[in-house]
Amino acid sequence: MNSLQAKNFLCFSPISFLFYGLAIICLTSTNVSASYDGNETDYLALLSFKSKITHDPYKVLTSWNHSFHFCDWSGISCGKRHKRVNALQLNSQGLEGSLSPHVGNLSFLREISLENNSFQGTIPHELGRLSRLRRLHLNINKFSGVIPTNLSGCSNLKDLWLALNNLSGSIPKEMSLLSKLSRLVIQDNNLTGGIPTFLGNITSMEVFTARRNPFGGSIPDTLGVWKSLTVFYSGDCNLYGRIPHSIFNLSLLVNFSLAENHLSGSLPSEIGSQLPNLELLQLRNNELTGVLPPSLSNCSKLGLLEMGDNNFSGKLTIDFSKLRYINKIQLSNNNFHGRGEVDDMKFIDSLKNCSRLVRLELANCRFIGVLPTSIGNLSEQLISLHLGGNQLFGSIPSSIGSLVGLILLDLESNRFKGKIPSSIGKLQKMQFLTLISNQLSRPIIDDIGNLSLLTKLYLYSNKIEGHIPLSLGNCKELNGLALRYNRLSGKIPKQILQLPSLTNFLDLSFNSLSGSIPSEIKDLKMLSYLDLSYYNLSGTITSSLGECISLTMLNLRGNQFQGIIPSSLSSLGGLGVFDISQNNLSGKIPQFLDKWNSLEFLNISFNDFEGKVPVTGVFANASAFSVLGNNRLCGGSVTLELPECKEKGSKKKRFPFFISVIVIAPTLFIVLCCVYSFCKKKRNGKPSQSSGNERFLKVSYNQLLKATDGFSVENLIGEGGFSSVYKGILNCDDDDDRFVAVKVLHLQNQGAHKSFLAECEVWLNIPHRNLLKIITSCSSVDFQGNDFKALVYEFMPNGSVHDWLHSSENTSKLNLIQRINILRDVATALDYIHNRCQTMIIHGDLKPSNILLDNDMVAYVGDFDLARLLSADSVGLIPICWRQRQLQNSYS
Repeated sequence: MNSLQAKNFLCFSPISFLFYGLAIICLTSTNVSASYDGNETDYLALLSFKSKITHDPYKVLTSWNHSFHFCDWSGISCGKRHKRVNALQLNSQGLEGSLSPHVGNLSFLREISLENNSFQGTIPHELGRLSRLRRLHLNINKFSGVIPTNLSGCSNLKDLWLALNNLSGSIPKEMSLLSKLSRLVIQDNNLTGGIPTFLGNITSMEVFTARRNPFGGSIPDTLGVWKSLTVFYSGDCNLYGRIPHSIFNLSLLVNFSLAENHLSGSLPSEIGSQLPNLELLQLRNNELTGVLPPSLSNCSKLGLLEMGDNNFSGKLTIDFSKLRYINKIQLSNNNFHGRGEVDDMKFIDSLKNCSRLVRLELANCRFIGVLPTSIGNLSEQLISLHLGGNQLFGSIPSSIGSLVGLILLDLESNRFKGKIPSSIGKLQKMQFLTLISNQLSRPIIDDIGNLSLLTKLYLYSNKIEGHIPLSLGNCKELNGLALRYNRLSGKIPKQILQLPSLTNFLDLSFNSLSGSIPSEIKDLKMLSYLDLSYYNLSGTITSSLGECISLTMLNLRGNQFQGIIPSSLSSLGGLGVFDISQNNLSGKIPQFLDKWNSLEFLNISFNDFEGKVPVTGVFANASAFSVLGNNRLCGGSVTLELPECKEKGSKKKRFPFFISVIVIAPTLFIVLCCVYSFCKKKRNGKPSQSSGNERFLKVSYNQLLKATDGFSVENLIGEGGFSSVYKGILNCDDDDDRFVAVKVLHLQNQGAHKSFLAECEVWLNIPHRNLLKIITSCSSVDFQGNDFKALVYEFMPNGSVHDWLHSSENTSKLNLIQRINILRDVATALDYIHNRCQTMIIHGDLKPSNILLDNDMVAYVGDFDLARLLSADSVGLIPICWRQRQLQNSYS
């Protein structure tokens, strides 16, 4: 700066200096003012919103700074004229933090949309200041607390979406002031207090979805004023009572769902005419009764019909041919059988026009009849067909092979006979096939190998014969194969054992296969469950099994294996169940067995093992293992009552042989004389009260129904997992009326049928004065065509020992003499079944409730449903209920 410039600068007036100073200030503050353009309230409110965000993974808020006007910030929209924020939209940005109450200062807001983030804390009540707000979308966050009552101040609110949060409390009464509200979405929260009646005041409601809230209460009749309603979802809300008739007058309803509640009553017969616009009707998992209205045929737009798990009855008479848009029909677990008719499946004919049908679920509906050939006319888009648990008979129609889109086919628990149709081999998209519990016979078709995508195949509990087809080796995706309880013969195909996909279960038990376990078993390194019990296998246990290192259950019971347990099995440390009972195995118990930490049950009974029983690991728990029938074992826990093991190297002195003869011979002679005298007295005495020649009564289901007054609750005297016991009076044609106890089997429970057979088998072998006397048995069908099995016993008027020891109803107690007599009676009974029967019997469930008392307080042992006959070919000691539970866990 020269002298002249300096002189001119110094000559500036104070006014000029002030002017330039202001200019500098303006220049330096231009960026700041640009960020709010005079609307500082909105600017500060947005900065407060940003300050509450603790995590911004996509950096969406990096643009929220003074370098840009807030109308240009991400997620912000402003009005063109006044430059005020009218929309805050930040959906699915992964934002974490809380919602600032200063958002309530954005007075021009019409929309807040923060869906699918991780906002926490409460919803600020300051939002109630936003009188212009029309849409508040806070779905899929972590908001907690209650719905703010102040939201009633949002008088223009149309959409309130608060779904999938952690909100609690009840719907506030103030919400009824939102007269313009048309869409209320509050599903998947923890709201209680029922669906309030005051919601009926909001006559503009079009969408109401509140499912999966523990509301409780009933559906208010006032909701019938929602004449504009198109969507109503209130499933899984713990609702009870009837569906109000006013609901069925909402003729604009498109989607109607009340699934998984406790609703009762019947549906109006004209529901199809009242709700003609229905596209979704979902009332499954309730307690609805009556006939499924045929008028549903009028819902020509219906795409989804879910009415399963109710108590609908009567014949299914819906004309499905009118439902051209139907996608899914789910009617399982109802009682649609037509009385006295056997053509329940005739409605299948009307499904041929349903070209969009993808799922047809009709399991456990009590249908009776043949499966019509028209089943092959169903849509090629059909991917799942459930017909299990009915009473369908005849053969499986070959036309089923036309359903080329099928992925799942369930025909289990019916009465199908004959062979598996070879046309099933055309269903090359099939992944899950179950035909269990039918009466199918003949060999398994070779065409089964065409199902290259098959993952699970269930064919057990049939009468299938012949060999296991080698073509199963072509099913490269197969991870579970269950063929037990059939009549298969031959050897285990190596092709199956070389399927690397077989990881879940392989169950070939209870067949007539033979040979040894192929060494190729080693290829099943990832298999979890292997059951080859009662299979007639022989030879030694292959050491290759040691390479199946993922096994959690291994059952080789009831075969003819010889030799020792191979040491290679020590690698199976993940086993939970290991059963090699009822074989011809020998040698010592391997030391590695007590090292397996995961082992829950070990059964090595009825072999020829010798030496010391360990006391650690699984052997420390007497209920977790069995070594019965191994007469050369010693030691172990005290409860086993095995002889002590001899020390190595120790030798006991022996008496000379002639001294032994002199001492033992007279004693033996005296014992033999006593035994002869006792047997002679027994022959001259009276026969046992249960004579093998006694004629069993023949009784019908109807007789037992009358005897127990319709199996009434008043006559129920006991209940267990497999059965219920009723007292009754049996009217016999050739005898006076007699009091009886009727044990009715719960055949729907797994193991009940086997329990019935086991108990029948036991009673045929044990006539004794202290064993409960069986009068007869009944194996029939009830009036609905269901299998019925029952055992009839003499009624014991003094109940059980458990009642006398623990029940408050018995004011008197057993005296000492009575207790001793009961112990004697029980001991006599046990001595008989253990030592004096032709076949040794183990009761398996002896407890005070199974010891019954007659008028004279004589004790009788009963309830032999878990008993086992320990003959060479017996089923063994593991109760059927335990086996069924293990199978179910492995197959699930």
